[in-house]
Amino acid sequence: MKFKYKKFGKILRPVIPIEVATRESCVRYSVLVDSGADLCIFHSDIGTALGLNVESGIPREVSGITGSPEKYYLHKVSISIGGWDHEVEVGFFPRMPDYSYGVVGQYGFFDKFVVKFDLLKEEIELKLQI
Repeated sequence: MKFKYKKFGKILRPVIPIEVATRESCVRYSVLVDSGADLCIFHSDIGTALGLNVESGIPREVSGITGSPEKYYLHKVSISIGGWDHEVEVGFFPRMPDYSYGVVGQYGFFDKFVVKFDLLKEEIELKLQI
């Protein structure tokens, strides 16, 4: 399946729509396909919208570009991309900037899909990992 890159000002980014779900609820969310990310990290508001008590998850820390450790909380959820559903462990991050998109990374995304980035065509192609 193919998705068009999204334009943010003059910058093109591989941002795709997904659905994040628990047994109780489902939320549509835009995520950056980020080969440099270790795992999937979403804004904690998404977890709250799904009915999760975010801080009851497994606490972990991440050090991003600032180098300062920040807490996030792991929960198992289902993500759906183009009709393909997968249960994955996601980090819900309270300090993520408002109105930002999440990231899908190596564990939970790249281990499920073969990913082809094509900046010249402004598209990203996903194939289910066999």
